[in-house]
Amino acid sequence: MDIYLDHNATTPVHPEVVDRMTSVLAQTGNASSVHRFGRLARRMVDDAREAVAQLVESSAANVVFTSGGTEANNLALCGFSGQAVVSAVEHDSVLAARADASKIPVDHKGVVDLDQLREMLVGRDEQVVVSVMYANNETGVIQPIAEIVSLAKKHGALVHCDAIQAAGKLSVSMRELGVDLLSLSAHKIGGPQGVGALVVRNGLDPEPLLRGGGQERRRRAGTENVSGIAGFGVAATLAADRLSEFASIAALRDHMEHRLSDAAPDAIFHGASRERLANTSCVGLPGMTGEIQVMTLDLAGVAVSAGSACSSGKVTPSHVLLAMGADDETAKSAIRVSLGADTRAEEIDRFVDVWSDMAGRRSLNNEKRRSVA
Repeated sequence: MDIYLDHNATTPVHPEVVDRMTSVLAQTGNASSVHRFGRLARRMVDDAREAVAQLVESSAANVVFTSGGTEANNLALCGFSGQAVVSAVEHDSVLAARADASKIPVDHKGVVDLDQLREMLVGRDEQVVVSVMYANNETGVIQPIAEIVSLAKKHGALVHCDAIQAAGKLSVSMRELGVDLLSLSAHKIGGPQGVGALVVRNGLDPEPLLRGGGQERRRRAGTENVSGIAGFGVAATLAADRLSEFASIAALRDHMEHRLSDAAPDAIFHGASRERLANTSCVGLPGMTGEIQVMTLDLAGVAVSAGSACSSGKVTPSHVLLAMGADDETAKSAIRVSLGADTRAEEIDRFVDVWSDMAGRRSLNNEKRRSVA
């Protein structure tokens, strides 16, 4: 059987989302047109905007639809003048958006160093945007966003939170977190790829990256992806309704990690000593690169990844694990296993069996090399 354990890269699209998108695609209308076809399309966009806003306890007027999480992160980081301060474990779409940004170090657990952040904010004259993700896409480690916001506000800084991995897995509330900007992506919560949102607090207006028409209250020009946005809305509603069920995945993840540890006592579980997403495990197997593990598992019908999906084709070690203090070899030996709401115990057992066999062969190969030497 084929087993998909890469839900942090993208989730299966909910059947209800497919049905909604199919029905929308069968209709004609530009959401900017004033005739009845256009008004129908506009209503679909507005309904989805309300659903996305409810997912993060914000106002529909504050939701800016984008082409995905990457654009949302870029709009947040590049939409304001001044300086940027970002955590060292951010997604590449944040790090690359502002190459001039100062990086906040993290401890060996992957948690932002609040003392260092405080020092970085003291004495800055320009407007500062602080960007820290809610939950890391590789390790699942959850950041103390409320504390970061409290500290940043004392120094007059804006706070952007990439909540793309957290949405649908944790309660994400703009009001409770106190952030100014928050990024979302539909395909991480059972929606379609190619659509996301930046949620902006009242009174803020990021400078648009795309100019032209007056769509999205002139904050993002371009004809709306009506079917994708409608699908996003359905996915947001489903994610909100099923949020309470997600925590139960942790028991299956923990069972998996115990079995992996039994099979390879030298296995390293990055971020496991810190609160993390219930579905995420970043496990290192010393002496075997993540790429080889991914390929071996793929041949056995099991899909995992070697870090972020956006960079898994690279041979370089994970910048997240390096920031956590891992050396190059340790960082290169890690894979990410991310479970979904429908992951079954027998699928985990199959993965563990294949991985354990791979780990056993690694030990035999190492013994052979030592005997030859």
